[in-house]
Amino acid sequence: MMKFSVLISVYKNDNHIFFDKALKSIHNEQDLKPNQIVIIKDGPLNLKLENVLENFSESCKCRLDIISLTKNVGLGNALNIGLEKCVHEIIARMDSDDISKPNRFKVQLDFIKNNPNIDVVSSFVDEFEGEVENVISTKSLPDDHSKCINRLKYGSPFNHPVTVFKKSKVIEAGGYKDIYLKEDTFLWLRMAAKNNIFGNIQESLLFFRVNKNMYKRRRGFKYVKSEIKLFIFRYNNKMISFKELILFGLPTVFIRLLPSLILKYIYIYTRNKQKFNT
Repeated sequence: MMKFSVLISVYKNDNHIFFDKALKSIHNEQDLKPNQIVIIKDGPLNLKLENVLENFSESCKCRLDIISLTKNVGLGNALNIGLEKCVHEIIARMDSDDISKPNRFKVQLDFIKNNPNIDVVSSFVDEFEGEVENVISTKSLPDDHSKCINRLKYGSPFNHPVTVFKKSKVIEAGGYKDIYLKEDTFLWLRMAAKNNIFGNIQESLLFFRVNKNMYKRRRGFKYVKSEIKLFIFRYNNKMISFKELILFGLPTVFIRLLPSLILKYIYIYTRNKQKFNT
């Protein structure tokens, strides 16, 4: 089996209980354990998070690299620093509050082994509130490259916390960029422009934590500004026509200005609809 690294960033406002569960899910509970875990401390952490890291360091059986940043630099910049520390070509992403299913890495590494042309792959995720038993929706994704490119016209073809990608291809595309809550989508757009190959595993491999704050973060003028930048990039790089710019761009901007409660129901509705349109 090919070797791989796991890349995760954490910062002071993260929940220490969620972080502990996330770390255990990518190591202790995995059928196939990673060869390296890279954790970026995006600025000084609180004592509870430091204790989680200390306990994990004592139990971790693989290579563990913890990078401490003196100040918060944002997710995109933190991930770029972490990328440099990953010693393997295959890198799996993880967030500090989600839970990888025990078969995640085994399934994804088998997929890459059987599809060596794929540069980025992710999977479905089960979105839950509170406890993992309370799954409220499943975010499904298109399977093959052409469908992923079509999805990229208006959104992301991947679930970022469950992606696995080739380090060299991400670096070649310029790595992550600092764009508010859209670091991942902007990366996929630039990788698509370089003709990288995409794919998705058609099963859920991760529990994705959602709460009311998620919907609040995904609205407002700051978020809209990021969306507009991405649509301009798509149009300038001939990924969408002017008609598609209007067709996809205007509704997206409108939706992101709606109250968070309405946005939540739209979000859940589109998740359920995607099950039948993937």
